[in-house]
Amino acid sequence: MEKLILDTKAETNNAIGGHPDSRTVEQRLASGFILLDKPAGPTSHQVASWVRDLFGLERLGHGGTLDPFATGVLPLLAGKSMKVTKKVLTHKKTYIAIFRCAEDPDADALASAMKRLTGRVYNVPPEISAVKVQVRTRKISTFDMIERNGKDFLTRIECEAGTYVRTMARDLGLMLGYKVELKELRREKSGRFELSKCVTLQEVADAYWLWKECDKPDALLKMIQPVEKLVLDMPAAHVKDSAAAAIAHGAPLLRPGIVDIDDKITSGKELAIFTLKEELVGIVKLTVDTNQLPNMDSGEVARPSMVLLEQDLYPRRWSVQEK
Repeated sequence: MEKLILDTKAETNNAIGGHPDSRTVEQRLASGFILLDKPAGPTSHQVASWVRDLFGLERLGHGGTLDPFATGVLPLLAGKSMKVTKKVLTHKKTYIAIFRCAEDPDADALASAMKRLTGRVYNVPPEISAVKVQVRTRKISTFDMIERNGKDFLTRIECEAGTYVRTMARDLGLMLGYKVELKELRREKSGRFELSKCVTLQEVADAYWLWKECDKPDALLKMIQPVEKLVLDMPAAHVKDSAAAAIAHGAPLLRPGIVDIDDKITSGKELAIFTLKEELVGIVKLTVDTNQLPNMDSGEVARPSMVLLEQDLYPRRWSVQEK
């Protein structure tokens, strides 16, 4: 994505704030996330509760429910990063799934059924799901056969968030004329987050012990990622310290406060706002098209829809009228 450079001379006060990678464990727990490789057995909620209690946190949630038997990528969001949960929940997902047929499937019939379940399809949640059972559609980008062994076959599924793979198994069975079960499910990817970047519950526990008992935080610093990495796939802008302070107090983003911004973003779209130290200020909604900005000297550009920066981290540059 092309960037508009609007101020080449802007500087930041290095005595205030700091790059996200320089944050301590405590600071990351106040606004960060862990990419967990969820084990089979517990619910997503139980896993999140265990990690929350381990660290003694008031708030820690998860981004994208996995059934108890399912494993794989499960982001755990701590503190202020929970504000971004909806962004995580809408990420596209990739799964590795093993299905078992009640009968030996005909190869052509199976391929045809899988093809029919690709694209925009009805995907009604099963009765045991955590959401209201209602008719809805989801986009299945790919539903590919990896390997087949008798009645079992291994697949990779790339799909829209909120897709129920159990429902896909049921629908395959309806098309083939006999029962098809989902035997194993592993989430391989959630948005930009992949299994290779995930850690296990045991690794989290070991890293916590090293931090608390041995004063060695390095392992946890690698596991607890700053909130900024949750919004890297969003259009973005960098702003001056003064603009960051204003937005943190709920003020709109004004044209003079912008240093650079992604081009060709239309009014009404959301934008992630960063300081010059790459700290996430918040998310704003544009009130003008970004291609208009080079011709603007002043005026409102966007309004905050979510603020994550500490309100008084950057000093205010405006006066407060006394009542």
